[in-house]
Amino acid sequence: MTQPLHFDSIATHAGRSGLAEHGVHVPPIDLSTTNPVPDLDASGLSYETMAGGGRPVPGGGNVYARLWNPTVARFEEGLAALEGTDEAVAFSSGMAAMTAVILAAKSESGGRHVVAVRPLYGGTDHLLGSPLLDVETTYCTPEEVGSAVRPDTCLVVVETPGNPTLELVDIAAITAAAGSVPVVVDNTFATPVLQNPARLGAALVLHSATKFIGGHGDAIAGVVAASTPWAEALRRVRAITGSLLHPLAGYLLHRGLATLPLRVRAGQAGADKLAGWASEHPAIAEVFYPGLPECDPAGLVGRQMRGPGAMFALRLSGGYDAAAHLVSSVRLFEHAVSLGGVTSLISHPASLTHRPVPADARPAADIVRVSIGLEDVEDLRADLAQALA
Repeated sequence: MTQPLHFDSIATHAGRSGLAEHGVHVPPIDLSTTNPVPDLDASGLSYETMAGGGRPVPGGGNVYARLWNPTVARFEEGLAALEGTDEAVAFSSGMAAMTAVILAAKSESGGRHVVAVRPLYGGTDHLLGSPLLDVETTYCTPEEVGSAVRPDTCLVVVETPGNPTLELVDIAAITAAAGSVPVVVDNTFATPVLQNPARLGAALVLHSATKFIGGHGDAIAGVVAASTPWAEALRRVRAITGSLLHPLAGYLLHRGLATLPLRVRAGQAGADKLAGWASEHPAIAEVFYPGLPECDPAGLVGRQMRGPGAMFALRLSGGYDAAAHLVSSVRLFEHAVSLGGVTSLISHPASLTHRPVPADARPAADIVRVSIGLEDVEDLRADLAQALA
């Protein structure tokens, strides 16, 4: 019996099978928008199968790129291997992925009620509160999920660690409380390096792959890891809405998987040191970081997560003015939205990513969010120190 591969080996090799047959070492990029039809009957069946969420039929070809692309499929195979699911489905952005999850959940159940645990990424919160997808959303705490679920509930939405203040949610407890209702977990902050929600009962695991998965700030994408029935439902939505991922982005994301464990652990090491330093700084009133005991009262780091991650948030003692001064005064950190890249970023969520969120649920104006990249931690500490002075 072959010994199972360790995570880092899977990250390096997943989705790369069959390359030797093509005589190449690096996965090829298939940019074709359309493909030759080898046999009319077989290709017609292949088209019908893919439009219904299935895979290409042998002998029928890929037909059209809106339905299937082999470069994107390699990335999906790699991500599914890291999350421990049957399959994964990639989309043109994280918001396209979340939209597809909601539409698929509505279609599969016939219900239109969603239960959501805040905090969530501002775009997700905005989408759930919008009339666009015709859903009714009940926002609640993790402890209230069971009582919030109704007969017409089609989905429970959770993000852990939460954006932007890194609250942790017990995924196993949420899936137990949800019962038969599918749970989608936004795993963007943790990545499959640190957390695998499907192994804790989540039906769908979503990533804004723009962030840590790609890791270099040069590809926008979303991806959802799930069972085969859910993957087929998601591909049906993708085929109808056209929210497909461009093959070049698929190639870049697949390439990013190989270094994902190294990047996440390096960023985590820096975040751990900087969060500890920040907790002693007089200009900082509070640090939000799962690696600090007060931020993980349930002990989920080590039990649910394999580490606290590369993100933290700060509450400034001087309120909004101090927060605005900090993000505007850094020199090595880049003041920009997004996260999870090789360069460290700092942002003010209330003014930007969470601006569409209702005021009573919006992050406080004295909070900034920090994403640690691959710079030397002492250079990052010095930059924060001078910006806080």
